[in-house]
Amino acid sequence: MRQQTWTWWAAAWLAGFGTGLAAAEDVAALPEVTVTALRAETALADVPGTVRVVDREALQAVAPRTTPDVFRGVPSVMVQKTGYGQGSPYLRGFTGFRTLMLVDGIRLNNSTFRDGPNQYWNTVDPWSVARYEAVLGPASVLYGSDAVGGAVNALTLAPPAWTGQAAIERTLAARVATADESLQTRVGVRGRVTEQLGFAAGVTWKKFNDVRGGADVGRQRHTGYDETDFDLRADYDFASGAALTLAHQQVAQDDAWRTHSTFYGIDWKGLHTGDDQKRAYDQDRALTYLRLADDGRAGAVAAYRLTLSRQAQDERLHRLRADGRRDESGVDVTTWGAALELESPSALGRWVYGVDVSRDEVDSFSRRTKADGSLNKTEAQGPVADDATYDLVGVFVQDTAALFGGALELTPGIRYTYAALDADRVLDPVSGAVGARAEDWDSVVGSLRALAPLGAARRHAVFAGLSQGFRAPNLSDLTRLDAARSDEIETPVDDLDPERFVSAELGARYDDGRRSVEIAGYYTWIEDLIVRAPTGKVVDDLQEVTKKNAGEGYVAGIELTLGWQMAEDWHLRLSGSWMEGKADAYPTSDPVAVRDYLSRLMPLTGQAAVRWQPAGRPYWLEAVVDAAEKATRLSADDERDGQRIPPGGTPGYAVLTLRGGATMLDDLQLTVALENVADEDYRIHGSGVNEPGRNLVVQAEWTF
Repeated sequence: MRQQTWTWWAAAWLAGFGTGLAAAEDVAALPEVTVTALRAETALADVPGTVRVVDREALQAVAPRTTPDVFRGVPSVMVQKTGYGQGSPYLRGFTGFRTLMLVDGIRLNNSTFRDGPNQYWNTVDPWSVARYEAVLGPASVLYGSDAVGGAVNALTLAPPAWTGQAAIERTLAARVATADESLQTRVGVRGRVTEQLGFAAGVTWKKFNDVRGGADVGRQRHTGYDETDFDLRADYDFASGAALTLAHQQVAQDDAWRTHSTFYGIDWKGLHTGDDQKRAYDQDRALTYLRLADDGRAGAVAAYRLTLSRQAQDERLHRLRADGRRDESGVDVTTWGAALELESPSALGRWVYGVDVSRDEVDSFSRRTKADGSLNKTEAQGPVADDATYDLVGVFVQDTAALFGGALELTPGIRYTYAALDADRVLDPVSGAVGARAEDWDSVVGSLRALAPLGAARRHAVFAGLSQGFRAPNLSDLTRLDAARSDEIETPVDDLDPERFVSAELGARYDDGRRSVEIAGYYTWIEDLIVRAPTGKVVDDLQEVTKKNAGEGYVAGIELTLGWQMAEDWHLRLSGSWMEGKADAYPTSDPVAVRDYLSRLMPLTGQAAVRWQPAGRPYWLEAVVDAAEKATRLSADDERDGQRIPPGGTPGYAVLTLRGGATMLDDLQLTVALENVADEDYRIHGSGVNEPGRNLVVQAEWTF
């Protein structure tokens, strides 16, 4: 059964993925790799754009700590970490609610996601994932609101194929690391009961202790946390060719701190710490879905996928102020979803079309307790409006057609989206009044992508495209009453317009089996960007900021990946990206927009790797250098964020990692890595915690 996924344009080249992914470096295998791009299985060589793919074998080689860490080193991707358990990748200049995360094609995003970095990607367990597909650039035509900087789909482990008899496959795995004295353990099982019925299940336990930074920073207090993950899936294949999937997964993350806003923040390069005694999150997520699909039909409808889903995301913030007062707040979001996706071949090409709907049901609370333990105040809402709903409805159609005998392939697409917000309890923190709010928006966006394959093998190509992006204001935009950046509080606002984007991309790739090159340039025009703006008021000892449609802006960049099979056993990989971006903003309470840098603009970043793998041998070695220049292009918001961004900008770095792996006894995969060999102190731009210092990582995965 084909897994549903999500992007509308994707192209790729695995050797240049840039994360040191050992299994993704065979440039000669490119035409054989397929992705579920355009919501239909497509060879990577045949899709017009930029996508990065990492499969299970590659995950075993890299041994990432969390899902955000999977994308470290990818061109135009910056993995910011507000806390050690709160990574939030920036994709082509955007993060938070301007990037879309999906699990088996189902939206992880909901209407309470914040502007700027958030913690939700950390609730996807890499041990349960068979494959990640990351698209860079707008994907709104097929997936609607939020898919502006890009979209990532995590495709989970499926039951094994039928081999003629019932079989069970068991997995025991562990990952240990010295910098945080962490231990991850995984117990999994997959099997086939009959030819029709298969299953996959697993439990992961994670214990992270306080992470040690480089030689000078040392141990960063209260950066550890605990996590438990569970996943279960059953597939039933009907004789007709249809397949039914029932899946459930959940995660519980406990006591993940944001230390930068507490007095446990580190004193590094001029940073200043907050005065809270504690600011920590508990995060729970549970996803259940039922999917009926058939991708081998004859007739007008060649394939269909019908999905019904329920996802519950609950978060709790525990804050202990300097004077002993306690704040507890939380948001419970239940998202009901349904999607129907269809494929039809015709003389005009291959059509993908469908409809998707979702509804968020939101409960939110906030209460304060005095230092003596007595109740001080219960607010009318929590971080966002209480007793609220948020609806998304989308209808899309896209075609892929070959012209001039296949010399040119065009992929036009269009989507209509309707979004509606209905909130019963919204608090004005100044007047204390509680009111209701109801708004709705709609949008039509389109895209046109083109691919010109060169040569019969289609291993060289030029691609280009023009695509629109769209993001409707959500509950976080309009009703958030919560901490923003350092020493700031965001308050509710009225009358926001949707954000709109138009992105142009031009790229080319070349691969002769030993040498490979991919280069892509993009330019995204921004209109009606929603930004935070200071009001000049003070609320609860914090500077008040609110939301406005700032106006226009842009983000542009260049991505380059190179691969060279220098000798039979040696492979060289280079990758890098440059980015520039500005937008209208309100740096002060003066109601005059000023052109300013985009917040946390990614600095010039690159990676170089040399890999040795003797032909026919079950072992390999690799040396990887990750480097970034000093991030000095700061927005006014960045300059005020002195708890995360040092004065003058985040220092640059160059970090060496040595890594090796082996297959032992045919079914034991072993990976050993020494990260940050020189024990340097550094952080990813905009992060609230420094990266680990010298770190020995050992991961073993035994399947039997």
